[in-house]
Amino acid sequence: METKGRIHSFQSLGAVDGPGIRYVIFMQGCPYRCPYCHNPDTRVFGAGTEMTASEITEKVKRYKPYFGDLGGVTVSGGEPLMQSEFVSELFEKLHEAGINTALDTAGRKPDGKILRVIKNTDTVLCDIKFPNEKQYQELVGERLSDVMEFLSECQKAGKDIIIRHVVVPGLTDSKESVADVVRIAKSVCNPVKIELLPFRKLCVEKYRKCGLKFPLENTPECDESLIAGLRKAVEEEMAKES
Repeated sequence: METKGRIHSFQSLGAVDGPGIRYVIFMQGCPYRCPYCHNPDTRVFGAGTEMTASEITEKVKRYKPYFGDLGGVTVSGGEPLMQSEFVSELFEKLHEAGINTALDTAGRKPDGKILRVIKNTDTVLCDIKFPNEKQYQELVGERLSDVMEFLSECQKAGKDIIIRHVVVPGLTDSKESVADVVRIAKSVCNPVKIELLPFRKLCVEKYRKCGLKFPLENTPECDESLIAGLRKAVEEEMAKES
């Protein structure tokens, strides 16, 4: 009997969720409480629509002609590794159908089920939220060391790894902070690609609908000049010898 996953929503033909054109599956349920979270409606466990991996694979197959050589399916969230058994089954079936897989995750301490997900993942997109353990535990409620252990397993498995980091004015926007993220990534992932994502507030209405206050509602959005300068800092740090 197939495992059923709880799905929040789908997005067809996404262009910023991994290589090429992607069909994005947003999983329901997340233990993190990141201050800049854009999907508070995915946090609650037990909500969403139950579906099997076979049902989703059949749904995705209709979009296969649009994927080309690079595209495929990205599973995001929520935190997809909270439903690791389902995700591994889904990725196995997608591979059987000749469809590329990507995992958009914040990383979890790897166990046997998560190692099975990694095995069946082509590209890992991992969000390093803060550059030190103290901020992780205080602002996210999780451990940076668990994320690093997860990335180490991805590296051992030879997966393509993309590190993502959200730049929030006044919180994660210093060159020193960004350089620390790069150093952390390079310590376990080589080669690795770093993507800086600008903080946006398109999620405010979602928080209101959920009856929640957005913690960074009064924080300004990240402008392009700030991001451009920090991307140069990333390039400089990447060019240094490990």
